[in-house]
Amino acid sequence: MNNFLFVAAENDAIANCKAGGMGDVVRDVPRQISERGDRAYVITPSYSRLHQNATFKDHLNFRLRGETYTAELYEVKPKREFENISHFVIHHPEIKAGDIAHIYHNDLTEPFFTDGIKFFIFCTAVAEAIKSGAFGELDVVHLHDWHASLVLFLKRFHPAYHDLNKIRFVYTIHNLAIQGIRPFSGSYSSVENWFPELELNYRELQDQRFQDCINLMAIGIRFADAVHTVSPSYKEDILKPSAPPEFIGGEGLEEDLKQADKEGRLFGILNGANYSNINKVEKGILFRQCIRRLFRWLQEEKKDYKAHYLAHTGEKLTRFQQDQPDFICTSIARLTEQKFYFFQQDPDLLPKLMEKLNKNNGVFILLGTGAPEYEFIFRAASYQHKNFIFINAQSESIIDMLYQESNLYLMPSLFEPCGISQMLAMRNGQACLAHHTGGLKDTVIHGKTGFSFKGNTLEEKIQDFVKVFSETVDLFFNDRKEWKKISANAKRQKFTWKKSVDEYYRYLYSINLEK
Repeated sequence: MNNFLFVAAENDAIANCKAGGMGDVVRDVPRQISERGDRAYVITPSYSRLHQNATFKDHLNFRLRGETYTAELYEVKPKREFENISHFVIHHPEIKAGDIAHIYHNDLTEPFFTDGIKFFIFCTAVAEAIKSGAFGELDVVHLHDWHASLVLFLKRFHPAYHDLNKIRFVYTIHNLAIQGIRPFSGSYSSVENWFPELELNYRELQDQRFQDCINLMAIGIRFADAVHTVSPSYKEDILKPSAPPEFIGGEGLEEDLKQADKEGRLFGILNGANYSNINKVEKGILFRQCIRRLFRWLQEEKKDYKAHYLAHTGEKLTRFQQDQPDFICTSIARLTEQKFYFFQQDPDLLPKLMEKLNKNNGVFILLGTGAPEYEFIFRAASYQHKNFIFINAQSESIIDMLYQESNLYLMPSLFEPCGISQMLAMRNGQACLAHHTGGLKDTVIHGKTGFSFKGNTLEEKIQDFVKVFSETVDLFFNDRKEWKKISANAKRQKFTWKKSVDEYYRYLYSINLEK
């Protein structure tokens, strides 16, 4: 039996520990490992909340800032039990809940200041837990994004954790645009403040653009035994320099990535999607369910805009409950530059889409939370367009319905390492309209399994987006036979985790499947 440890900021196998697609991956890959008879442990921060009602396992003592820190290790009950999978969280008072999905902090004046602190503490606690044998004798540690890469820093530079070199370390890049850059010194959230006792090789650690800073994404790429991108096309994209906004590539790390590729450590393997135990929803009650959830949110956590905006949204939903639309397009995403850059750059884009929908008794439902500036854009648009419904919150029950009740799924990402939303929509026979980039190129084929837009310039991309959207809506109303064919093709696509994890074992974990 092989023993695996997954280290990540998110894990959707436990309640309230997901902000994006990483949570799905960290939920699903251990389940495939379990099916193979191997054992998986998964660990995330507690964010000062996930350890409540969990089972205390151990105190973890380690050195930070020249003093002894004590963190607590808890085992958490998952949403569903699987054989040979255990879920843990690390609690420490300084590992706090953020404002994005109660996980990440959105530090506007000094990016990654608070998150840097929480993940310095978390990763050191994880290294101590590995060293102390909390997870037994491990064969593979699989780290996810910059939040977990500091474990590799500790393995390389901290004398207390040199024994970790006996374990194979794998590093997955989920979003290369967010790199966890922190200064070496001069800040409470700096490397030298948290690790004053370590002798560091600054050239091995520094960001090539900001040489007074450590780049935690780069640490993962430079020090891992295997580096993984979550689609083959994204791997090819990030080996080239970015030329924003037309092309998002290596984001300053293309030389590190090319070196990893040259050394045979860089692999592009497409993520999978879950095709079993899908929550089946009651058909025809989408708008009623949305209204119910809005009333619950009114009674829950505080948001300054909440009461007025939710009442406004509820009024719109009531109208559509009474007079059902003929066409529903949806989008479910974190509200970030990556996902909605085109809407932010061209204020006329959304009105053009709404105009087309309005002529066809169509509605666009967007569900998500994220960057305040993007939330503001879409809340303002909701007041302007009667057929645009912006659900500025998270709800798994509504998400399940949107994937199963809609006609068209929009995924206009500026760049996309893989994307899970388009797979989930396709799984339910919902055609997608996506930007022809990254992992979306590997999953959505224009005119066959969905629709895509592209262009050489930002202006061309936006123009093509509007054009393809209009043609797609027309196809639905004018050629229902062709529409059903494309939807059926979408549903037939199977991006299974079994296939993906077979490749993980072969290329990332270096484990022979024939044994």
